[in-house]
Amino acid sequence: MAAKKETKQTQEKGKALERARPAAPLLAPLEEMEQMMERMMESFFPRGFLRPLRAELPALPEVRVPKVDIIDRENEVIVRAEMPGVNKEDVEVTVSDNVVTIRGKTKKEEEEEKEGEYYRKEISYGEFVRSVALPVEVEGDKAKAKLKEGILEVVLPKAETAKRKAIPVEEG
Repeated sequence: MAAKKETKQTQEKGKALERARPAAPLLAPLEEMEQMMERMMESFFPRGFLRPLRAELPALPEVRVPKVDIIDRENEVIVRAEMPGVNKEDVEVTVSDNVVTIRGKTKKEEEEEKEGEYYRKEISYGEFVRSVALPVEVEGDKAKAKLKEGILEVVLPKAETAKRKAIPVEEG
């Protein structure tokens, strides 16, 4: 089941909590049910018994959403996104109203397997988009992005009004 992890800062300890939630809440139960039925059918019928039938049934639509980390540093915000198999030319990053939008696509190799038949085919290809709200105001026109080893990193300088400032504490 496709699940996206959501991280939230706790006030007391400053540690990150992770909780899993479905990437596409409406499709998650269907995807789980499909996997359960597949396991049940494999236990009753020999492998490949229903393959001709399955080829004619429509598949669930793929929902591709890159996982992201957002890091709030003193003078900048860093957004990192998983982008395995994506070329630099196939990625577009935009910033508008303190929301970063990442668009991209993965291209399917045109050459199909000549020998054997697929037992399982899960690798998805196609377009994706992910928008994330930033925790503070940034200077989008000064943002920089780089893609290295399947990780996209976007560095966004904070606006002057959003930078942390130390406030002296007076006695009395």
